[in-house]
Amino acid sequence: MSSPSVSVGRATLLIVLSAICFGSISVLTVLTTTAGVPLLTAMAWRYVIAAALLGLAPQVREIRHVPRPKLIQLLLIGGCGQALITYLSLHALQYIRVAPLAFLFYTYPAWVAILAAIRRTEPLNLPRIAALMLALSGVTIMVGAPTDRLNPIGVTLALASALLYSGYLPALERVQQGTSAVVSTFVLVVGAAIAFVVAAIASGELFLPMGKQVWANILLLAFASTVIAFSFLIAGLAILGPVRTAIIATVEPFFTAVLGVVVLGNGFRSSTLTGGVLIAAAILTIEWSSGRRELRSQLRDVGDARSR
Repeated sequence: MSSPSVSVGRATLLIVLSAICFGSISVLTVLTTTAGVPLLTAMAWRYVIAAALLGLAPQVREIRHVPRPKLIQLLLIGGCGQALITYLSLHALQYIRVAPLAFLFYTYPAWVAILAAIRRTEPLNLPRIAALMLALSGVTIMVGAPTDRLNPIGVTLALASALLYSGYLPALERVQQGTSAVVSTFVLVVGAAIAFVVAAIASGELFLPMGKQVWANILLLAFASTVIAFSFLIAGLAILGPVRTAIIATVEPFFTAVLGVVVLGNGFRSSTLTGGVLIAAAILTIEWSSGRRELRSQLRDVGDARSR
C-alpha cells in the first residue's frame, strides 16, 4: 500500500497533467471554429468521440455495479453542468478576448474556497489563503487585469461559467465517490455528449465537418482535452478535494499560453513566466501545508495507538 504522501503527490501530478490537457481546449477550439465549424458542432463531435473512446476501456464494465441514482447524477452533472460550463466559457469568446475571459474564469478557485468555508467542508486557513492569493496573482500577471471596457454579455458569461464551475467541482467530488475514475468520466462525458448533440440538432448545426486538419483538432479535443483531462481530474479530485484541486489547476492558463506560442505563433512574454512562477509557488505552498497537516495527523494516530 502506498503512503499518503505518495498518493497526494500522484494526485497533484494528475491534476497538473489534467490542467495541461484542459489548457489545449482554447487553442484547438479556435483552430476548429476558424476553419468554419460552429462551436456546437465541434463540441458535439468532441464529446461523442470521447464517449466512444472511453466505452472501449475494460473498466467501463463496472458501470453495471453503480447504483442508478448515482448514474443519473453523473449524467446530469455532465449534461447540465459540464456542457453548460463549456458552452458559456467558449461562447464568451464571441464578446470578449481570451485574456479577459481567462482572468474572469480563473476567479473560480476563490469561489470554491469560499463555498467550502461556508459549508465547512474544507477549512480556509492561512496557508490556503496564501496559496490562493499567489495563484490568483499569477493568473492576473499572466493574462492581465482587464483595463478596457468589456462587453457586459461576455463578462456575464465568463463569470457565470466560473460560478458554475465552483459548484461543479464539489458536486463532482461528492457524486463520484466509490466509483472508478474511468466509469465516472464515461458517464459524465456521455451526459455532455447528449446535451451537445441535442443542442446542435435543435440549432441545425449538427453535420459532418470536412478536412483532415479539422478532424485532427476534434480528435485531439476528444482524446487529450476530454478523455485524459477528465479522467485525471476526477482521480486527483477524489484525493485532494475541490479547494486544493482548484488552486493547482490554475497552471492551466500557463500551458495555454505556452501552447499559443508553439501552435499559434503568439509571443512569449515575461509576464507569462512570472505568472507561472507564482502559480508554481502556490502549488508548493498548498502541498507543503497539506503535507505538514497529514504528518501531524499520522503522528497523532501513532501516539493514540501507543497510549491504548
